Amino acid sequence: MGRIQLTEIKRVKEISKEDFYNNYVKKQQPVVIENFTEDWPAFSKWNLNYIKEIAGNKIVPLYDDRPVSHKDGFNEAHAKMKMSDYIDLLQSKPTNYRIFLYNLMNEVPQLQNDFKWPKLGIRLVKQLPMLFFGGENSKVFMHFDIDYSNILHFHFHGEKQCILFAPNQTPFMYKVPYSLISREDIDFDNPDFEKFPALKNAKGLVCNLKHGEMLYMPEGYWHYMKYITPGFSMSLRAFPRKPSNLAKAIYNVFFMRHYDNFMRKRKGQAWIDYKNEKAIIDTHKNL
Repeated sequence: MGRIQLTEIKRVKEISKEDFYNNYVKKQQPVVIENFTEDWPAFSKWNLNYIKEIAGNKIVPLYDDRPVSHKDGFNEAHAKMKMSDYIDLLQSKPTNYRIFLYNLMNEVPQLQNDFKWPKLGIRLVKQLPMLFFGGENSKVFMHFDIDYSNILHFHFHGEKQCILFAPNQTPFMYKVPYSLISREDIDFDNPDFEKFPALKNAKGLVCNLKHGEMLYMPEGYWHYMKYITPGFSMSLRAFPRKPSNLAKAIYNVFFMRHYDNFMRKRKGQAWIDYKNEKAIIDTHKNL
């Protein structure tokens, strides 16, 4: 067992639109902006008790950390629960259950009044943003996003650790073919370098987000999230700037995920097992 090479992500208190675009978006470098949301109503209002109060009767999809199965559809939920019961669970004990890519703002429109669309020089997709919830010590497996978006990731209530790897680290990441993830049996907090030696070469970035802070994640970046405390986050997205990444996003959305679902139905668990083995073979070829 060992530790992956991680460097702290740069932090700034505030930033101008010009500095953000020129120093981080153009250079595709992550950054944490600490005071960005202090003039949002969300900064003072958004906590788990507030969400319980205004959305407690909503039935929400839940995900845990079980391995991918051929029986599961693409992003298919593992369970469902009333939001009030889920928040009670979060506040009572550690749980692996997370809410992933849930459009709560569509269900509870008043939340739309609590945040402001940032003016940072990137054209954000003006669809309602998704919210993500997690319990103490719950983890989001290492992955990158299907659409290669530039992401503004805002955290609320408590603390969350984010580990990022740039796209050029992909050769060391044990990427599973026809998917967006690393092998799920890798513990990125305490990796087994004997089983996964390529991770010794990987160089990542890390930050702990506290209430109201924003992390900029450039397009195609791998990310792994761990909730230090119960909490929730919101992501705003902008289309990829690089034509090559836009082409990859189109391939992922319109071909890759459909092909993967087809092969799961056709070959069952043998397809999942093949992909996991291929991830090791392909990665070790690069060593």
